[in-house]
Amino acid sequence: MTLRSTIALLLTAVAPLAPAGSAHAQSDAGKPQYGVYGLDTDGMDKATKPGDGFFRYAGGAWVDRTVIPADKAGYSLRLAMSDLTEQRLHDMMEAAAAKAGDEPTDVEGKIGAFYRSFMDTTRVEELGAKPLAPALEAIRAAKSRADIAALTGRNSRDFYGALFNIILDIDVKDPTRYAVYISQGGLGLPDRDYYMQDSFVKQKAAYATYAATLLKNAGWPAPEKAAAAILAFETEVAKASWPKADQRDADKTYNPIAVDSLAWLAGGFNWKPFLKAQGLSETRRVIVGEKSAFPKLAAVFAKTPVATLQAWLAFTYADNAALFLSSPFAKASFELRNKTLSGQQAQAVRWKRGVHTVAGGDFGGGDRFDRFGNMGWAVGEVYAARWFPPSAKVAIESLVDNLKAAYHARIEHLDWMSPATRTAALKKLDTYNIKVGYPKSTRDYSKLVIKADDLLGNVRRAAENDWTYFVDRLPGAVDKDEWFMTPQTNDAYNGSLRDIVFPAGILQPPIFDANADPAFNYGAAGGIIGHELTHGFDDQGRKFDAEGKLNDWWTSEDAKSFDQRATRLGLQYDGYEPLPGVHINGKLTMGENIADLGGLTLALDAYRASLRGQPAPVLEGLTGDQRVFLGWAQAWRGKTRDEAIRRVVVSDPHSPRVFRVDGVVRNIDAWYDAFDVKPGEKLYLRPADRVHIW
Repeated sequence: MTLRSTIALLLTAVAPLAPAGSAHAQSDAGKPQYGVYGLDTDGMDKATKPGDGFFRYAGGAWVDRTVIPADKAGYSLRLAMSDLTEQRLHDMMEAAAAKAGDEPTDVEGKIGAFYRSFMDTTRVEELGAKPLAPALEAIRAAKSRADIAALTGRNSRDFYGALFNIILDIDVKDPTRYAVYISQGGLGLPDRDYYMQDSFVKQKAAYATYAATLLKNAGWPAPEKAAAAILAFETEVAKASWPKADQRDADKTYNPIAVDSLAWLAGGFNWKPFLKAQGLSETRRVIVGEKSAFPKLAAVFAKTPVATLQAWLAFTYADNAALFLSSPFAKASFELRNKTLSGQQAQAVRWKRGVHTVAGGDFGGGDRFDRFGNMGWAVGEVYAARWFPPSAKVAIESLVDNLKAAYHARIEHLDWMSPATRTAALKKLDTYNIKVGYPKSTRDYSKLVIKADDLLGNVRRAAENDWTYFVDRLPGAVDKDEWFMTPQTNDAYNGSLRDIVFPAGILQPPIFDANADPAFNYGAAGGIIGHELTHGFDDQGRKFDAEGKLNDWWTSEDAKSFDQRATRLGLQYDGYEPLPGVHINGKLTMGENIADLGGLTLALDAYRASLRGQPAPVLEGLTGDQRVFLGWAQAWRGKTRDEAIRRVVVSDPHSPRVFRVDGVVRNIDAWYDAFDVKPGEKLYLRPADRVHIW
């Protein structure tokens, strides 16, 4: 089967039927969703030279005429894809809710009852703050720091805040086993910079007001005074915490120690009750993340009055639960987390919030649904069975193989890599496991109790069910078939199992289109596949060998050459300003920037290889190479509110979308040839200044 027919088979299988009124109008059979060949030419700004702003050239007219929906922090063609998935899940859950009993035992019934519990606003409003009562009683009864530490140890299965976070994941020095990872926590704002930079004074003040509001709604005494103490406490936590850029470093954050040594490292915190509450009292070894921060955080905990820690726990519990409580809580949460921090103007309609409560995911604006318990894997099973046929798995795997072949060829011909490192790199590439659409096995929800009249309890019990799953698997061998992203997710990832995961939810236009010219699909889908492959060789991914171990397999000269190239790319991104005076952090975004550059480079190679020596057709005056670049740019077309950009720049390892286009193409020589980019144009870089890594 040719690559062209492979793509066509896949896309025919998964081409979406957009609902009436959706952001994507249903296209006629045989026609691509965008334009004549897959490109929305009406959205282009042809008055802008490609060399002066390729993002603008490829989609500026769309940006100008698109109004960000009031319930979103931004809008894009990718979010339009999510709109379609939301509508599908909504229809599915409405049908399930209509049939579900009050306490069902089957999976579909539990999905329906869970959704119904969120949509029963009468019940939610009647309850008010009552669902918080058991937790608040436990907090008031916590008279010592040991008691407080024990409650924070409930954060993995309940709504409590925590000074330290725990995840149970693969041991990167022994990928056959799982390990307990402990990292810094304790902050309610998106990043430590919000507490320490003058540019976030407004947001910090709004956060204090929010804390007082929730405490008042919950009936906590002296809420304003308590909120001020909470803000002071979290500010000290922020000062002790590592910046996000440092948290990316796989070497610095791998610090295995015996559990008994935690008392030596950070003795101001009560570790035994904390770990016992996590269900990890038998654990003998943990991996500490931000090691130098731990003693400082423990010291903050030790010197903070118990009354302040109690108030902080009461606030964090109410904050984390607010999405599932009555309107005084939910509206206050929206005002801070969505409006103030992300610029979102209106709350999403309730059915959308209900869908994400049950299925997980978020709207990109502060609704942290993935932070809590849900039935995302059960929803994904139903979603994939209905909208992603098994035959599509074979097709996308073939497409990925073509991108792997392109990567293989590039590694073989790298002029800066020695034979020893090249051999190890090719071996690693060959070990990648491609996972497509949905996982082989399903998650067990048989013990999960869902009640149609107990929303907060449903979320809490779902979190308990999830955490029990992770704790129970801890002593066993690693399951190499496991997924960490649900099938309905509009995203992809490169995981610690050396796996590339491409869920069913991302297989929609403009990423895939059954009827589009292959060049556009290579630019969009191929670029994303290449992006995920490159993550295994970015500034952190390159530290892991063919067995998935954190291991230095590079020669010193090759590592030095790589670091020099990566540093040059980072300096480019340091200079970009998505808003006046707001700069991208090249170190924080390094991995994603390398993956973007590698992904689009590989996509172009793979497209050219698919032609088998024949010339690419010219469509609507555009060459094949031009259409690949435009496919990539169209996939990232979108706009974001200023407040959300400020949040993303300090807290997100991804660059704002305009620089995922302009920052990439200007480093690819073929782009200059394709669009005749000349010196003097804004994006022009001298050949010597262009960064070539993979």
